Amino acid sequence: MGVEIVTFGCRLNTYESEVMRREATAAGLGALKDGAVIFNTCAVTAEAVRQAKQSIRKARRENPGARIIVTGCAAQTEPASFAEMDEVDLVLGNAEKLESHNYRALPDFGVNDFEKARVNDIFSVRETASHMVDAIEGRARAFVQVQNGCDHRCTFCIIPYGRGNSRSVPMGAVVEQVKRLAGNGYAEVVLSGVDLTSYGADLPGAPRLGRLVKTILRQVPDVRRLRLSSIDSIEADGELMEAIAAESRLMPHLHLSLQSGDDMILKRMKRRHSRDDSIRFCEEVRALRRDVVFGADIIAGFPTETDAMFEKSLDIVEECGLTHLHVFPYSPREGTPAARMPQVRREIVKQRAARLRAAGAQTYARHLVSLAGTTQAVLIERAGLGRTEGFALTSLDAGEPGEIVKAVITGHDGERLLAAPISVARAA
Repeated sequence: MGVEIVTFGCRLNTYESEVMRREATAAGLGALKDGAVIFNTCAVTAEAVRQAKQSIRKARRENPGARIIVTGCAAQTEPASFAEMDEVDLVLGNAEKLESHNYRALPDFGVNDFEKARVNDIFSVRETASHMVDAIEGRARAFVQVQNGCDHRCTFCIIPYGRGNSRSVPMGAVVEQVKRLAGNGYAEVVLSGVDLTSYGADLPGAPRLGRLVKTILRQVPDVRRLRLSSIDSIEADGELMEAIAAESRLMPHLHLSLQSGDDMILKRMKRRHSRDDSIRFCEEVRALRRDVVFGADIIAGFPTETDAMFEKSLDIVEECGLTHLHVFPYSPREGTPAARMPQVRREIVKQRAARLRAAGAQTYARHLVSLAGTTQAVLIERAGLGRTEGFALTSLDAGEPGEIVKAVITGHDGERLLAAPISVARAA
């Protein structure tokens, strides 16, 4: 059976799962008769934790002899709840999951020889190592971890307790990783982190994200598309704005951590931007690059959110021109300040989330309409499906996964663009 990795959550987890696969295989788990299943969990919502536990129970039913290991942010923040599960053999923290010696394949694995939960204090971790990977299994684009952790303490967020304080991968190591992946045929690389725009503050000379982006594009000419994962607009530095304006290989798609469109709710969240900051940032970026598209995370039903406050979040979808919307119905996370605030009734939270999703669907549909007749470069993700530079999902009967196909947009079906190929750019 070998080593199976089940990944939940963010792009950073996707990258780390490849490191885990390598380290667990090196430790001998792949040689076990019934193999091993490793769950790389997410803690961003209570629902994410529930889904992980449901998947663990299903895996045990389907693979009664396999070793089951649980790690990731949920395992870091609530190790006891996973260690108490009879289906689980071992619980590893977010630091421990990246080291092969923690995956020792012993006959009495997880029993007697060492504690079932091996989860240390994540805040004691001071550095983020560069873990080189050659490929991302099942992915047409590659993810590169450049930063981990977060120094901010938003009142709704448990993630700093799963990831620790902010720490950055040295620039040289990032460049070498991107070179390696581009050399292995990846046309697109995504820079990922927990708080990506805080990159570099802990490094000598405190380089910012913009300098990292410029350096990668200058030193790795083989990478044809460089994409950023979620960014915090208030932390965007001058060099990053210059790169957005001038670097055609930096993809014109920015996913923003907005969370709300109301200033009072933003203060209660302990966010560092205002409503006007978000609108101004989008206007400034559009002035630099006309083809840019924005996505955003928005929380519906944050504690104390009134109807009027919610309407401001609804309005900001149009005011910022948000095309790719990720809507999170607020759910309290034990241990966070927001969980102790006056809560909005669940039925209202669900209604508001539905209205936000409907607003996002409308702006996305208009975006698809606006692309009709244009020529787009589409990265094929799997047979018949790819993404434009602006991250629009595209149906296209051409190319192999990982190839970039030049195509003309013929229409849309409400969810994705429809395209006809013009030419295919083969991977090096």
